[in-house]
Amino acid sequence: MHLIEEDNSVTFNVRVTPRSSRSEIVGEHDDAIKVRLLSPPVDGAANTELIRLFAKTLDVSKSAVEIISGETSKTKRLKIAGVTAEQLRSVLA
Repeated sequence: MHLIEEDNSVTFNVRVTPRSSRSEIVGEHDDAIKVRLLSPPVDGAANTELIRLFAKTLDVSKSAVEIISGETSKTKRLKIAGVTAEQLRSVLA
């Protein structure tokens, strides 16, 4: 998995599977973090759920989680402020 750590933030790719049975971070898959989301990809519901899931899991505010690219794609690029790459890896372990 390719993590970029700079300016007290971490940037990485996420592969989203919407309309799952529950929202969870599954692990790594093809150089991205695989995430299952309960929400459908309609009106930004899945993006909102993705931000909420990472904010809760990493104990940061929702405003610290930003979708940099891929808002309408299953593969997205996230940037999370106030988190180190090591903290992110420990959550995935």
